[in-house]
Amino acid sequence: QVQLVESGGGLVQAGGSLRLSCAASGRTVSSYAMGWFRQAPGKEREFVAAISWRGRSTFYADSVKGRFTISGDNAKNTVSLQMDSLKPEDTAVYSCAAGAIYYNSYIRDPNNYAYWGQGTQVTVSS
Repeated sequence: QVQLVESGGGLVQAGGSLRLSCAASGRTVSSYAMGWFRQAPGKEREFVAAISWRGRSTFYADSVKGRFTISGDNAKNTVSLQMDSLKPEDTAVYSCAAGAIYYNSYIRDPNNYAYWGQGTQVTVSS
């Protein structure tokens, strides 16, 4: 099993940046595919970004491609999401997740992730 704790959320103006971190305990992050998802009020949870197990590949939602960067740090056992050029529509609760996903075609589906953090609020003001 793995326990996940997110940090780094907050309030930022449009065009600003935030860096979210997800600290894992129990297993190394490289043992799992790691994903970031977000959920805005009244909306379904949506995929944001993911990094494959062993960190060989990264994946992004079209809405964040070119603005967000996911990365893993095996030494710190963390996964981070660098968010630049933030927009008000990026406002949501962001959660990291870990899953035993070994086929990249499944990496965007939240149902394939077994472990979830508690989430951190990101608010982007216009």
